[in-house]
Amino acid sequence: MTPVDSTPPTGRPLDLPNISLAPKVLLHDHLDGGLRPATVLELAREVEYADLPAADAESLGTWFRDAADSGSLERYLETFAHTVAVMQTPSALARVARECVEDLAADGVVYAEVRYAPEQHLERGMPLDEVVEAVLAGFAEGEAQAAAAGRPIMVRCLVTAMRHAARSREIAELAVRYRDAGVVGFDIAGAEAGHPPTRHLDAFEFMRANNAHFTIHAGEAFGLPSIHEAIAFCGTDRLGHGVRVIDDITLPEGADLAAESFEGAELGQIANIVRDKRIPLELCPSSNVQTGAVNSIAEHPFNVLARLRFRVTVNTDNRLMSDTTMSKEFYRLAQQFGYGWADFERFTVNAMKSAFIHFDERLALIDDVIKPGYAVLLG
Repeated sequence: MTPVDSTPPTGRPLDLPNISLAPKVLLHDHLDGGLRPATVLELAREVEYADLPAADAESLGTWFRDAADSGSLERYLETFAHTVAVMQTPSALARVARECVEDLAADGVVYAEVRYAPEQHLERGMPLDEVVEAVLAGFAEGEAQAAAAGRPIMVRCLVTAMRHAARSREIAELAVRYRDAGVVGFDIAGAEAGHPPTRHLDAFEFMRANNAHFTIHAGEAFGLPSIHEAIAFCGTDRLGHGVRVIDDITLPEGADLAAESFEGAELGQIANIVRDKRIPLELCPSSNVQTGAVNSIAEHPFNVLARLRFRVTVNTDNRLMSDTTMSKEFYRLAQQFGYGWADFERFTVNAMKSAFIHFDERLALIDDVIKPGYAVLLG
């Protein structure tokens, strides 16, 4: 498919420099998937980790991107062995968290929820609480530096349990224990096949009992059954990815995936409940291609879901592995589907409405930051 012209009829050109100025909201970003290659190298030297596949930052960045382009979620996840290995001390965690905030703020992100699995950072003896406190300290330092540089950003944390392990209840308790300190929710992640979300019902029940938020990685590699379980049995607030909800939608024969309307599309029960309940989809276009959830950006169902008025949001997933930023994700979607500033404002407001902070904080960012920012770009 030939990319469409993404220059909006009014306002500033929709190019990368201008997109970087747009206020953006990020709900699905992994801390251990967003390190700077140079930081990986420096931290590896500090902890004497000798298994990195490249010795300079440029080559290492290329290796991560190429290794992640496997078409398999399981093989994609193998790349994290190297980043997690160098994030095993309080100082390393705080540095990575601070740099994460700096990088997001430089890209125009005004609110972000960044997730990581505390249980993966215990190899050098840190207890779970120390892991969380180190990351929160790094986020706070990054926020202060971003504000001083004139790019204010609010960053909150999701703690993740690994779905193949048996610590989800413990991590859920951690989320509740630190929810007044910057942890706004809970998640499960990892390979979906063979590890259904219902294995962790006690953790989700604990979160609901404590009026706490959670999202679930579902509908990325395993399809509709994982989405069904996440909603019907676990009661998730959002769907991490959720891209395979498209499998429950029948499009008119010969439909162009870049069309502006999909009149006549038929939604099944799962797709209908996702849309009816306004369950946010944390879509990560570039990552979805790398893991084989979709074949290409051109075949990504993002536009179908957006035009059918699902609550779609744009996310990075793992900036290092996908060699991406929020601005690059916006630009790729604009090039493929012809979106303009008004579309990206809608996607950004979708994300802000779906954030796990309180209503008044969400509303303030929409009214005082997001809408004024897009008004400038719309002209």
